[in-house]
Amino acid sequence: MPRAEDLPRPSDYAELGRTWKGDLVAGVTVGIVALPLALAFGVSSGVGAQAGLITAIVAGVAAAVFGGSNVQVSGPTGAMVVVLAPIVARSGVGAVALLTILAGIVLFVLGASRVGRAVSWIPWPVIEGFTLGIGAIIFLQQVPSALASPVPAGENALVAAVRSALGAAWPQAGVSLAIAASVAALMLALPRLHRSLPASLIAIAAATPAVALLHVDTPLIGHLPPALPLPGIPTMDLAQLPSLAGSVIAIAVLAAIESLLSARVASGLVGPDGRTTGPFNADRELVGQGIASVAAGLFGGMPATGAIARTAVNVRSGGRTRAAAIVHALVLIAIVYLAAPLVGMIPLAALAGVLMATAARMVSPRTVKTVLGSTRADAAAFVLTAVITVSFDLIVAIEIGIACAAFLTLRKLAGLGTVRREPIAGPAQEGDGRIAVFRLDGLMFFGAADRVLAELAAVADAEVVILRLSQLRYLDATGAQALVEIIRELERRGITVLLKGVQDEHLALVTRVGVIAELRHHRHLFDTLPDAIEHARSHIRRNAAARTGPRGPEAPPALP
Repeated sequence: MPRAEDLPRPSDYAELGRTWKGDLVAGVTVGIVALPLALAFGVSSGVGAQAGLITAIVAGVAAAVFGGSNVQVSGPTGAMVVVLAPIVARSGVGAVALLTILAGIVLFVLGASRVGRAVSWIPWPVIEGFTLGIGAIIFLQQVPSALASPVPAGENALVAAVRSALGAAWPQAGVSLAIAASVAALMLALPRLHRSLPASLIAIAAATPAVALLHVDTPLIGHLPPALPLPGIPTMDLAQLPSLAGSVIAIAVLAAIESLLSARVASGLVGPDGRTTGPFNADRELVGQGIASVAAGLFGGMPATGAIARTAVNVRSGGRTRAAAIVHALVLIAIVYLAAPLVGMIPLAALAGVLMATAARMVSPRTVKTVLGSTRADAAAFVLTAVITVSFDLIVAIEIGIACAAFLTLRKLAGLGTVRREPIAGPAQEGDGRIAVFRLDGLMFFGAADRVLAELAAVADAEVVILRLSQLRYLDATGAQALVEIIRELERRGITVLLKGVQDEHLALVTRVGVIAELRHHRHLFDTLPDAIEHARSHIRRNAAARTGPRGPEAPPALP
């Protein structure tokens, strides 16, 4: 169950008495920005503009109240559209509400299980590759609407874009394309005049009357109900649940990743007052997003996540508390009840232009250049994640991107585990040439163990080997087992092994794995190097005496 700190409390609104004006202005601004995006994401996902609005309203309020960030704004997002569109094509619109509720339950369980901080394990290049891939897919998904040339739903976005372009009916397609291009151009140009301008709303407001007055033949959103529907539990066919499990997990994982990433970015944003918004509660954020998706599903909406673009607008417009996100939802409710007929007249091509511009702004050329110019490992993870996102599946892309980054990182870390032969300090004594001192540095784990094992096992000119372990920063079970094999092999060849400087944090592990037990004698464990060298020299002297003593030159070395 969620902890007390994961539940709403009065302290969430402690600053409201001081910040209410900024929250009110920010809420109205975000509501205006969110309207065309909610409509566009609903249409693009296949569930309809009404579902997009319902999600922005219901999930927006629920996530604001129950979520873990004071400034996060939630609703339908482009990344969720990418996952949802093929699901709608495969299972139908009727399954979306049920999937939304089930995914919300999974999110709630994840938050209650304290796994929210796991998002910090995703490497930055994977996140950026994921974002680049999503931006490309959103752009490609809008090509059929921009050309008024629909194709069968459920196809890969790149394939669908190519098919729609090849099958477009000109010159009507040119008209729709001009509408989409004009809206996208306005969205990209207006912020250059003033950052606070609601570019998407202005572009839609310019395109819609122009299309109506000029009687342009292009598809419109169409009729929207002038009120929110009543909540209800969607019909559930238990026989369908196994086939929907994969979709539920995909939606929940994506919602968790996107919401937590958005909240993490938002925590570092600076508002007009020059202050950052402060930390967020990752586990509470998952609980809140789970409740938001369940609520949206009960009203017939679609899955919701934290939306970084709307959250950024909220912070930069002066939003400081959860009241701003609640006001944003109230603004959308007012639009539904007062302006539904006008909203229904918006051309689909105009919404396509909004999403194309949104997709273009998701990709920062500076970030792409930075990642590609960092390291080969990071660049490979970035490119691989982006390509797989566009070509196959978002969740698979994240999994493979993380696996690629982990593999390349482990490969690099394995190089930090080194073994180096050192000379014996101080005046040389007779027999020192038969003492080999090896220093193990850095990391001795499964990625480096085999190489270190091979180097030490190749010793052929020594009667005593001293292994210095005091500089070993990390040791895992595989590394400890490699030490067991090293000692066993050297002792089998008649080479005495001494260990020096086993650190306290490694002692329990090397004891359990059997490193100490493999030593010829318990006195072969030392704290200082001089003591280990002196003991090694005594071995050499005894062995030399044994070879020249009464037992003959072939007598075995004396035991300690």
